[in-house]
Amino acid sequence: MALDSETRWRLARKAKASPAPAQAAGEVTIRQAMETDMVSVAEIYNYYIQNSVVTFDIELLTLNDWIEKYRWLVGLQLPFLVAVTESGYILGFAYVAPWRQKAAYKRTVENSIYLRPAATGKRVGTRLMTELMKQAKASGVKEIVAVISDKGAESSIKMHESMGFKHQGHLGKVGFKFGRWLGTVLLQKSL
Repeated sequence: MALDSETRWRLARKAKASPAPAQAAGEVTIRQAMETDMVSVAEIYNYYIQNSVVTFDIELLTLNDWIEKYRWLVGLQLPFLVAVTESGYILGFAYVAPWRQKAAYKRTVENSIYLRPAATGKRVGTRLMTELMKQAKASGVKEIVAVISDKGAESSIKMHESMGFKHQGHLGKVGFKFGRWLGTVLLQKSL
């Protein structure tokens, strides 16, 4: 059963306000993702598919979808990172993927970053992005593009801006989710 927009946001606010599980306590480490982490990655991402407009995906992604994406990115020698507590609880993930498939775009990537709702506002995203940019640069990336929903992702836009991403444009009404049209904000950073 599909939830209306207000119910989804009420649930998202409740999830963010509730304390993180006991296993989420402790020091957070940023490390390379492993294939076994894709269970948590799928869980985190699917939460956003079902409850927000920060991703334009509508259908849940399976574990196999994420394993395939992980293997593809590792094969391209692009970073895929997770933020993990001392107990191994994954708070979020970030990766870069090719911006476009044409050869001339080889050194330009698009970044993605998602956190568990209880991990937002604790600088986990900033730490993930800092390490992601460092590793992307080390792998030969010259430009990172962020494509962010123009509704409901204000904190993501603010974080990207604070890390030196510059606005490059706005595409209005390019996605339709939860009964409304959505646009995207385009940001870019040179490494």
